[in-house]
Amino acid sequence: MTKKQRAVLAVERLKQLYPEAICSLNYSSAWQLLVATRLSAQCTDARVNLVTPALFERYPTMYEMAKADVDEVGKLIYSCGFYKTKSKDLVELSRLLVEHYAGIIPDTVEELTKLPGVGRKTANLVVGDVYGKPAVVTDTHCIRITNRLGLAEGEVPVKVEQQLRAVLPPEESNDFCHRLVLFGRDVCSARSPKCATCPLQDICKNKAKK
Repeated sequence: MTKKQRAVLAVERLKQLYPEAICSLNYSSAWQLLVATRLSAQCTDARVNLVTPALFERYPTMYEMAKADVDEVGKLIYSCGFYKTKSKDLVELSRLLVEHYAGIIPDTVEELTKLPGVGRKTANLVVGDVYGKPAVVTDTHCIRITNRLGLAEGEVPVKVEQQLRAVLPPEESNDFCHRLVLFGRDVCSARSPKCATCPLQDICKNKAKK
């Protein structure tokens, strides 16, 4: 079985398990998704979802955030960790969006990664969820599970992204990554994967090692 064949099977199996491939972060605009994803670095999505309601109530759009006091933002996002760096990035990226992008969120990974604190993971999520373009979000779930399945090798996000783009159907890649998060929480966890009852067991390259 080739990697592409294995990828197609994995896509179809996870589609059956999780028909609604939804983002784990709560947001109501492209900018809010950008902010929430920046906050999710080294932090759980569940924690971010607890923090963002108050943050977005205080700063509902990039225009308010662009003029925000960094220390005040830091207090609101403190529990997400690395709050000093994140608060500075949120204010600065909002300012740049207002001043240099006319308030429009860029629709390419290359342009998004020019913004402070925005890496390829964040950029891919925005490009995929907001603009519906093929995207591969290489978070910890994606890297772990695709390595186990034999769809990718290594831990470097950009290299895993490149490998997955080569084998995943482009129109399925974004939803597939969302489903990997759900699958990683339910079945293929980091420490105690449920290999014996895993619906992907027959196509998993790592099954013999568990």
